[in-house]
Amino acid sequence: MQVTGFSFVKDAIIYGYPVEASIRSILPLCDSFIVAVGKSQDATLDLIQSIDPNKIIVIETIWDESLRVGGKVLAQETNKALAAVPANSDWAFYLQADEVVHEKYLDIIYQAMLRYKDDTRIEGLLFHYLHFFGSYEYVANSPNWYDKEVRIIRPCSQIYSYKDAQGFRKGNNQKLKVKLIDAYIYHYGWVKDPVLMQKKQRNFNKYWHEDEWIEKNIGNSAVYEYEKNIQSLAKFDGTHPAVMQPFIQNQNWHFEFDISKSKLTLKQKIKRNIKKYLGIDLGYKNYKILT
Repeated sequence: MQVTGFSFVKDAIIYGYPVEASIRSILPLCDSFIVAVGKSQDATLDLIQSIDPNKIIVIETIWDESLRVGGKVLAQETNKALAAVPANSDWAFYLQADEVVHEKYLDIIYQAMLRYKDDTRIEGLLFHYLHFFGSYEYVANSPNWYDKEVRIIRPCSQIYSYKDAQGFRKGNNQKLKVKLIDAYIYHYGWVKDPVLMQKKQRNFNKYWHEDEWIEKNIGNSAVYEYEKNIQSLAKFDGTHPAVMQPFIQNQNWHFEFDISKSKLTLKQKIKRNIKKYLGIDLGYKNYKILT
């Protein structure tokens, strides 16, 4: 079974992306790993090249800074890496620079890839998600957060990164047919020093919005105010991936939140309870789950 990892990244050091942890977390499952590295203001390229020269394949790219609608540039960069996935790959394993897989799921993922390798009905494998917020001790649990997404695909010329690179589609905007597996992606995009988080917000939102929107909605505050942007959080009672320990040990800010202080709307509460008690997910789904 041939497995190729792929990702994209730019300015990882400046904005505190755990991209090395991300890549290393699934490297044991990959025969090679392709990274589209955008021209950066820091040593991101050197960092990626130093991870594992025997497996890492770097594609140096230049982001289209004029593409400021809907995060399209992220899909564009994802597709650059995807296009370089070898044709003989059975699976292509995608992670974004702030997504990490816990080592306890590696065998589960491997067995799923092996099980469905020759079942051509299956176009991808679907993962559960944990979105950490504010610190490594809290996860967001509002219905507004996506709780599943496709991260392993059967590479072919018809499959492409969709919209802002959250997931994938094929052909004429068709959703992929996928199998849900019992494994999680740990998303750390909202766990940063509040000063660094504010800088990231101002920079990252330029790929969605014009300057006027950023000034109005992000502003010039020196720090990101997590509390103002919380709808609902839960305490995390598990363990983090081993590759994330350096980030966790170096946390240099304090964050606490009273999880009883939910700001969910009535509609959000109803959606969450329907899912919790009836098992019916009314959220947006960028895929078709095969049973």
